[in-house]
Amino acid sequence: MIPILIALSVILIVVAIGLGSLRGLIHNCAPNEVLIFAGARRTVGDREFGYRLIKGGTGVRVPLLEEVSRMDLTNMIIDIIVTNAYAKGGVPLTVQGVANVKIAGHEPVLNNAIERFMDKPRGEIMEIAKATLEGSLRGILATLTPEQVNEDMILFADRLVKEVDQDMTDLGLVVDTMKIQNVQDEVGYLNALGRKTTAEMIRTARIAESRNRADSRVRSAENLERESQAQITAEITTVRADAAKRLLDAQTRRNAVVAEEQATVLAGLAQAQAELVVQNARIEQARGRLDADIIQPAKARCEAQENQAKAAVASILEEGKARASALRSLAASWDKAGDSAREIFVLQKLEPIIRQITSTIAETGIERLTVIDQGKGGGGGSMPARLVGTLEQIKEIYGIDLVEKLKTFGETKSIAAGAPTERAAQPGSSAGPPPVA
Repeated sequence: MIPILIALSVILIVVAIGLGSLRGLIHNCAPNEVLIFAGARRTVGDREFGYRLIKGGTGVRVPLLEEVSRMDLTNMIIDIIVTNAYAKGGVPLTVQGVANVKIAGHEPVLNNAIERFMDKPRGEIMEIAKATLEGSLRGILATLTPEQVNEDMILFADRLVKEVDQDMTDLGLVVDTMKIQNVQDEVGYLNALGRKTTAEMIRTARIAESRNRADSRVRSAENLERESQAQITAEITTVRADAAKRLLDAQTRRNAVVAEEQATVLAGLAQAQAELVVQNARIEQARGRLDADIIQPAKARCEAQENQAKAAVASILEEGKARASALRSLAASWDKAGDSAREIFVLQKLEPIIRQITSTIAETGIERLTVIDQGKGGGGGSMPARLVGTLEQIKEIYGIDLVEKLKTFGETKSIAAGAPTERAAQPGSSAGPPPVA
């Protein structure tokens, strides 16, 4: 337990030492001061400096290599008193003023201040600035007359600031403001100058008063003259206004006559325009009646005839389309049947042909059909055998029994004649088809 406490104590001591060392390494800079870290070298332009600057921020010091110094940039109020300063003309003057001076916060002027005022107290810096300002003030007083110094102190202060600007820049200082508070002399020159000025002011006032009296009389005469001229001008204006009124009355009467004639003409023109509108309406009415009575009925008849012609043509077209479709179907069936197409077509047409042939022998009763072979021989067998085969094929393929059909035709004709019906009803009569020999 004791070794652990000792180790913790050592760690806490090391941490405390580290924090203390870290606190000594980190430096904060306020906005109204500048930190100088001396030791590290840097180059600005063609100049080399052995320090670096931090203005308004935080900087870290390199241990054992850098030292930190602070320089205050706040304002310094310097009272300036110059006694027995001879102005132009040899008049000794005493001038009192106040200046606001501070160390420059921008480079390269700040570098001049660091080189001259590093680690110096503010009192010593203020004494150096005061001596510089007083020397410049004496130099300027030597170029100005007492009248110039006393009459325009603002211009005098501006010239002083411009004169001292270069000297203060070399020192690293900046003059914010410079005010002259009082100017005195020991010989009474300014008092005499004041009395002279007062006498001149009195003289000027009396002259001005006399001139004002004379000017007042002149203005009175001028006012009387202007009043007379105004009366004359008013009378002339009245006469001119009367003449203008008479002229205006004559012009108004003339305009009234012209307006009356113009109104008459415009009325006739409006009447003619109205009549023109009426005639145009009548023309449109006649055009509408013509359109309704003649043009529209003619168009209706024309459309009816066109519809009738289209209907007639439509039936013809449909019939032609039907025939064409039938022919196309027949052609397709013909192509599909192949080599047997012709025989099939003939067999399809055989029934109406047989019906037509049998209709010519209505009074003939067929009891027996005999087919006689010509006996010429041939490779296809006898004629009766081929005929029987053909009849059987027709019956199997198309369902048409030619022998039955012939029998039916014969019986129908016999019934129509009367005798064949009785014979068919006798016993022993054959109901089947006539025998084929």
